[in-house]
Amino acid sequence: MPKSQSEAPSDSDAPANSLFNQSLEKGLAVLAAFSASRRTMTIAEIAEVAGINKSSAQRMVFTLEQLGYLRKHPQTRRYQLTLQVMKVGYNYLAADPLIDVANPFLSELTKVTAETTCLTEPDGDEMVYLARFVSAHFVPVHMPIGSRIPMYCTASGRAYLSALPEGEARALVEQSARVAHTSFTLTSVDDVMAELQKARLRGYAMNSEELFLGDMTIASPILGGKGRPIGAIHVVAPTARWNVEDTERRLGPPLLQSARAISSSVRTLG
Repeated sequence: MPKSQSEAPSDSDAPANSLFNQSLEKGLAVLAAFSASRRTMTIAEIAEVAGINKSSAQRMVFTLEQLGYLRKHPQTRRYQLTLQVMKVGYNYLAADPLIDVANPFLSELTKVTAETTCLTEPDGDEMVYLARFVSAHFVPVHMPIGSRIPMYCTASGRAYLSALPEGEARALVEQSARVAHTSFTLTSVDDVMAELQKARLRGYAMNSEELFLGDMTIASPILGGKGRPIGAIHVVAPTARWNVEDTERRLGPPLLQSARAISSSVRTLG
């Protein structure tokens, strides 16, 4: 994965290995520089965000434009991503067997609960949305495929962490930038670890308005070979329709059933 802005490649960085291609790293950093808050940028802005000098940025931008990954607006002269970029992400979705296995179970879970269900997988200390079955009911937050959420304060993240060895889970929580997204967000390592212990005992984790107000989710881990977690599924239970007690009582059992069925199916794939 490209480095974050704070870890963007510097032109003076020495490669750690002779096989490491710094040009490729810089090109990926240019693509990763664009976001919802940076939809279009000049070459100077791209250089700053990607952490490379303007000359390198100009070469990377020219190459990516020729390959069809970037385009320049004829009037503003600002660059933006093209749909070509989605090919790489789509290839991951098409090649990931967990998505194919989980989809029918998520579809059924949405029918049973009448609520939106999702599949996420871990990447560093975040969970990434890979599948989503939307119910007819209103959901307070739109999370499209590819969205990222922190592990420490979300149900899917806690579900995944709860299935890891305790020391490994604690290390991930400690390295997280534990920001208080709302007044309900737990940011203390000990508080989060206490939630993980609850999740181990129940088989599911909870999040009530810790990331977004009005948003509550209940999640269970997906276990692969040797019992290692490989992802999590969750059900969205908006606080406008659900309280914690009803969520656990009515959504917990079908969630656990689906998670176990997906885990069993994944293990048969080898």
